Amino acid sequence: MCPSHEKAIANWGSLALFLGLWEYACGHWVDPMFLSSPSRVVAAGVELVRTGDIWSDLVVSANEFIWGYMAAVAVAVPLGLFIGWNRRAQYMLQPFIDIMNAVPRITFLPILVIWFGIGVWSKLAVVFLGAVIPITIAAYSGVKTNEARFLRVARSFGASGFKIFTSIILPGSVPFIFTGLKYGAGRALLGVVVGELYASTAGIGHMIADAGNTLQTDVVFVGVVIFTVTGLVINSLLDRIEKRFERWRPEGAKR
Repeated sequence: MCPSHEKAIANWGSLALFLGLWEYACGHWVDPMFLSSPSRVVAAGVELVRTGDIWSDLVVSANEFIWGYMAAVAVAVPLGLFIGWNRRAQYMLQPFIDIMNAVPRITFLPILVIWFGIGVWSKLAVVFLGAVIPITIAAYSGVKTNEARFLRVARSFGASGFKIFTSIILPGSVPFIFTGLKYGAGRALLGVVVGELYASTAGIGHMIADAGNTLQTDVVFVGVVIFTVTGLVINSLLDRIEKRFERWRPEGAKR
């Protein structure tokens, strides 16, 4: 059997088995009030789409994620590369990055709500804070792990600092940056969820909170599925984008 076919059969087969066991358990062993079955979750999702109740929440959560995450990427990637490339900047900024990395960014949410209110800006801030640190650290690590032999060869041929950065440092940092982007996307989605659970009047997280308060477990799982699928799609897109940079990287640095 072709390895790709074997992998697909194993992946989809295990998923189908899991869903089948889940459906059976909810019909025979578990009260649906505590664990809704896959069929009930699908029916709830279809109903939310049919009535249009979910669309406004989707738009709110999507805007919070997109703008918060993109702002984090725009700040974190240049900052991480700069810190990794400039020793003085590293000495000055590394302590602050370590502190922010040690503190769960979600703990800032109450103060962000005080500053920005329960509207979209507090959610954007918590999404930004959730994503910016891991992406910065990943970009910084990418610079620091470039192979010294490439740098020595470039310097021996009299390459300028700008040429070394654009030809060796930046291409060699690509896999680290994309790893940070993937991890940062997960932290950004977590920021959306927690922000909307904590203080919000709209969004998928708010929908989950309302459904939980009224024991609508099927609607809760609809929200969970939405965030799960979003995370998987984002990772898949980032993987595809990363592959486009393979020919840009130095031959010796390719996996």
